[in-house]
Amino acid sequence: MVYLFFDFISLILIILSMREAIIQKLESIGISPELTVFLIALLPVVELRGAIPVGINLYHLAWYKASLLALIGNILPVPFLLLFLGEAAKFLSKIHLFRRFFDWLFTRTRKKSKRIEEYKFLGLMVFVAIPLPGTGAWTGSVAAFLLGMDFGRSLMAIALGVLLAGILVTGLSLLGPWGGVIALIFLTIIIISQMAKKKR
Repeated sequence: MVYLFFDFISLILIILSMREAIIQKLESIGISPELTVFLIALLPVVELRGAIPVGINLYHLAWYKASLLALIGNILPVPFLLLFLGEAAKFLSKIHLFRRFFDWLFTRTRKKSKRIEEYKFLGLMVFVAIPLPGTGAWTGSVAAFLLGMDFGRSLMAIALGVLLAGILVTGLSLLGPWGGVIALIFLTIIIISQMAKKKR
């Protein structure tokens, strides 16, 4: 765990040292900082927890602009996931690679969705709001689909969760390096507690 911590810190320092080159490369192919933040927020796993720090700390966008772009980008796929995930999974599962992916995704999400099933709306909102690996709008949408939750209530819970996550990540991003250290300590505590639970 200690080695992983230092590896992660080293990776952050390398990325920060290369940030000017990264920005210049993206701008040279016509991708603006605003579009970059929006596109990162659209991505599963990364979502707004990656987009907001990039906007604020890498591109030095105003916090409200980075946060708004990330919120829109993160919420945008949710209605489509809630409405069409079942049909898409059924169609794409005919291809072996996609079948393995959906089996993995659904199994993993079912394991994480026990609290959501217990608390429904509130559980889904909190699950999306906590900016940790394996949570967020994409996983929340999959969990809502698997649990057969109502579209309107699921969408509202996920949107509120994304908003709360956005507030938290924006606050940490505005703290600069200290925000990263706080987030890393919090993540390390959670990983250690999860490992301790599994050993029991």
